[in-house]
Amino acid sequence: MPRAPFQVLVFPFCDTPEGLRYGLLKRSDGAYWQGIAGGGEGSERPEETARREAFEEGGVPSESRLIPLDTITSIPVMHFPEHHLWGSDTYVIPEYTFGIECDSNQLELSREHTEYCWLPYDEALSLLHYDSNKTALWELNVRLLKR
Repeated sequence: MPRAPFQVLVFPFCDTPEGLRYGLLKRSDGAYWQGIAGGGEGSERPEETARREAFEEGGVPSESRLIPLDTITSIPVMHFPEHHLWGSDTYVIPEYTFGIECDSNQLELSREHTEYCWLPYDEALSLLHYDSNKTALWELNVRLLKR
């Protein structure tokens, strides 16, 4: 199935007696920390992709509460091996962001990651590699604190 020309970034979160915790995963190919990330398949919508990726990369049940975020970034197509399928006039693709609620602090890692951790917001923010990830985590944290 061809990869759709968009990316998703999904931050697992759980509410613990000690407060909100955010799940970060360490990439096996880059050794940096991020949320769950991946691309759409076929005619998937971003929400469907977010649920599928959260399940495939973290074992998060697909019926978990998904929170769409307003944060969207653009990623140059050169970072994707299949970019030639999107046409020569496609220069960047959007990355849509989400939070997904977890009932426990257990994630099931895929081969894409070497480890995971659950951290309070400030600690999670300090580990993130990309500014776009930091913005999305900030937005998720603010939304969750307002509820």
